[in-house]
Amino acid sequence: MLLENCYNFWYIQLMVKIEIKNPFKAPVFHKEVISSTMDVARQLAVEGVRHGTVVVADFQETGRGRVSGRKWEMEKGVSLPFTILLKFPSLKEIPVALTLRTGLAVSLAIEDFAPCLKNKVFIKWPNDIMINNKKVAGILCETDGGDVFLGIGINVAQKEFPLHLQNRATSISNEQRIKGLIANSNERFVLLEKILMRLFDELEIVADANWKHQLELRLYKGGEEVVFIDGAVDSWKEVRGCLAGVGDSGELLILPDGESRVMGFIVGEIRLL
Repeated sequence: MLLENCYNFWYIQLMVKIEIKNPFKAPVFHKEVISSTMDVARQLAVEGVRHGTVVVADFQETGRGRVSGRKWEMEKGVSLPFTILLKFPSLKEIPVALTLRTGLAVSLAIEDFAPCLKNKVFIKWPNDIMINNKKVAGILCETDGGDVFLGIGINVAQKEFPLHLQNRATSISNEQRIKGLIANSNERFVLLEKILMRLFDELEIVADANWKHQLELRLYKGGEEVVFIDGAVDSWKEVRGCLAGVGDSGELLILPDGESRVMGFIVGEIRLL
């Protein structure tokens, strides 16, 4: 255990604090290549860093998604993988629907960053950000008591994607057609600042009652017919119906075909057809 702690301390020391405007008044640590920003943020939490501390990288080797076995694929220097550590007194004081509200902040920040995408960025329940029916960002929320680790990955300037992702993934650059957004650009950190500002506003300033309305305005497939997989992804328990919105706790609301009452779901995902 002592050897492991020494290694972790040495690894953390290799990271560099960068000058990023962080409204949480906490440091932003950067490393070119990292195993996982989520894992390093967990170690920093043990070291006692402040609420709102950020770990960002140019590339992470073991980035993971919400569903086991899914890996976030990226190119070095053109994507934005980072984790925000939020510290609350206890589990029960973590803000309601935090993953969705983080998605709201990210979607608004992308529009701030690329104004031509205004009203074109949508939130796919529970944790994806979509542009033109393709995924541009994903969010992974993990907790440890009152500590929350918000892992976020955004395709900023990636031009091409593996064959199996070409019809499902996109980047801000591809959608905005930014020719000048190159691999060594600092534009990614401008986006990071905008995300931190939007998230701070959402959690610290905006009234809780406002998030649900704002989210439903940009809810992916809202008011449309959807196929929803209830429970684990491999359950194949399909629910077909109209996506009616989200509940007060962030649950997905669907009016199943042939039914007269809306049902709420807390685990599952919308299938892309």
